[in-house]
Amino acid sequence: MRITVFTSNQPRHIALIETLARVADTVYAVQECVTTFPGQVDDFFRKSDVMRDYFGRVQAAEQAEFGDVRFLSSRVRSLSLKMGDLSRVALRDLQSALASDVFVVFGASYIRGPLCDALVARNAINIHMGVSPFYRGSSTNFWALYDNKPEYVGATIHLLTKGLDSGPILWHAFPPTEACDAFALGMRAVRAAHASVAQRIADRAMAAFEPVAQDRALEMRYTRNADFNDEVASEYLGRLMAPDKIATRLAARPVVGLVSPWSPNCACVCPGGCKGSRPRSPDLLEFTREA
Repeated sequence: MRITVFTSNQPRHIALIETLARVADTVYAVQECVTTFPGQVDDFFRKSDVMRDYFGRVQAAEQAEFGDVRFLSSRVRSLSLKMGDLSRVALRDLQSALASDVFVVFGASYIRGPLCDALVARNAINIHMGVSPFYRGSSTNFWALYDNKPEYVGATIHLLTKGLDSGPILWHAFPPTEACDAFALGMRAVRAAHASVAQRIADRAMAAFEPVAQDRALEMRYTRNADFNDEVASEYLGRLMAPDKIATRLAARPVVGLVSPWSPNCACVCPGGCKGSRPRSPDLLEFTREA
């Protein structure tokens, strides 16, 4: 099996590539690159003391969950681009990558034009970090935590469309229901998203999931990158929710509006979602651990 992933260059993106390589013969990884020192270097987010503090905690949690930046395995053929350049690349230069069996998007720039058309025609899936349609836009898991709703920290796996993160939903993925700090929770949600995608590719179960249109009536908040600024980050850092309270909220997560939810806590692998009835077997848990 060949898998193509359009992603970025942080440890969490590298971890997804590695996870997919465990279920594929070859992975084509197209990485759009940004600084690995957010908050310290002006890039997607501005440089400031507050952002240095905030992203220092993000990076510590990411490092604990996914390790450091590193080289990729021999199963991976990679192409590195500057963030935002992907849609400008000619399809002929991506010819090998467009001949894969499965296509995954995670953390790439907004894909437009001929490449978007090609991926939509190939039923590409997008891993959106955030629980759509409840939280939409930019940094959605941050805003769920900002609103003191850690139960809405997770991921939405949906079909890629021309709209931004608006495609029909295949399933939602959630982190384990256990006590942890807010930064660890966000990274565990990323791990859960990776594991759910890898498991369902390995099981060849993707076609069993009926896409569900996003219900905009359920939207709680829509945010843009500009909404996340020093003032917001500073206020948030001053009132972080305690791990035990996070665990309590996770255990009471509402199910209305969720689509076939996946969690490491449950063994359910079919459409309809996790019922929390029994722990996952070791062969499924392998996708929630480092290779």
